[in-house]
Amino acid sequence: MASLHDHHPPDDEPLSATAPLMGSSEDRLRDESRSGDNLAFYAAITSALILLLSTWTIILTNDPKSLSWFPFHPTLNSLAVLCFTYGILTLQPTSQPKTKAAGLQQHQTAMLVGLPSILLGTSAMVYYKGSHGAPHFTTWHGTFGILTVSWLIVQFALGAGSVWFGGAAFGGANKAKLVWKYHRLSGYILLLLLLTTVNLGGGWSAWVSEHSVHAVRLVAYTIAPLVILVSLYSRIRPSKMRLNFF
Repeated sequence: MASLHDHHPPDDEPLSATAPLMGSSEDRLRDESRSGDNLAFYAAITSALILLLSTWTIILTNDPKSLSWFPFHPTLNSLAVLCFTYGILTLQPTSQPKTKAAGLQQHQTAMLVGLPSILLGTSAMVYYKGSHGAPHFTTWHGTFGILTVSWLIVQFALGAGSVWFGGAAFGGANKAKLVWKYHRLSGYILLLLLLTTVNLGGGWSAWVSEHSVHAVRLVAYTIAPLVILVSLYSRIRPSKMRLNFF
C-alpha cells in the first residue's frame, strides 16, 4: 500500500558538538501531525473496525458451517482491509529517523498479515465457486476483486524490494528510493480500488442483501469505506512524494 520507507534525510537541524547526550533533540521527537490528522486517524481505524465487525457478525449469525468455504472470503478480506488501513496510517506522516523506523516496522507487520489474509480469503472464494461449478468473475465485485488482488501482489513486491536488503532488488538504496515514491502513489490509487470492491461486494451482493438489513450494509459497506478513504487521503503529504513522470 503506502510507501514502505522514506530514504530522505530528516528535516531536523544537526546536533551541535556541545549538545547534551541526554535529552538531546534526537530524543525529543517533534509532533508530526497537522490539524485534523489525529481525528482522521481514529476515524479511519474506527471505520475499518466497523466494517470488520459488521462482516464477521453477518457471517457468524447466518450458520457459517452450512456455507462451506464462503465464510472465509468476507471474514479474511475484511481483516485485510483493517490491516491495510493501519499499515498506511503508520507512515502518515513520518519525517524523523525514529518515527520512520517505527512506522516502517509497523507497516511491514500489517502488510505481512494483510496480504496473506486477502490471498487466503480470495482463494477460498475461488475454490468455493469451483467446487460447485459456478462461473467466476461474473460481477463487478469479482472483476474488481481479482484486479485488486493482482495489483496488491505487485504492490507488495515493489514495497519489499525497495527496503529489504538495502534495496538490492532495484540496484541499491539510491535507485530503490525512487521506487518507493511510485509505490506510495500506487498504494493510494489501489486503496480506492480496494474500497470500491468492498462496497460492491458488501453493499450490493445478493447473499449479503438477503442476510442483513439495509442500515447495516449502508454503514458498513458504503459509509465506512468512504470515511476510510477520505481520512487516509486527508493525511497525505504530497510534498513527500516528489514525483517525476517525465
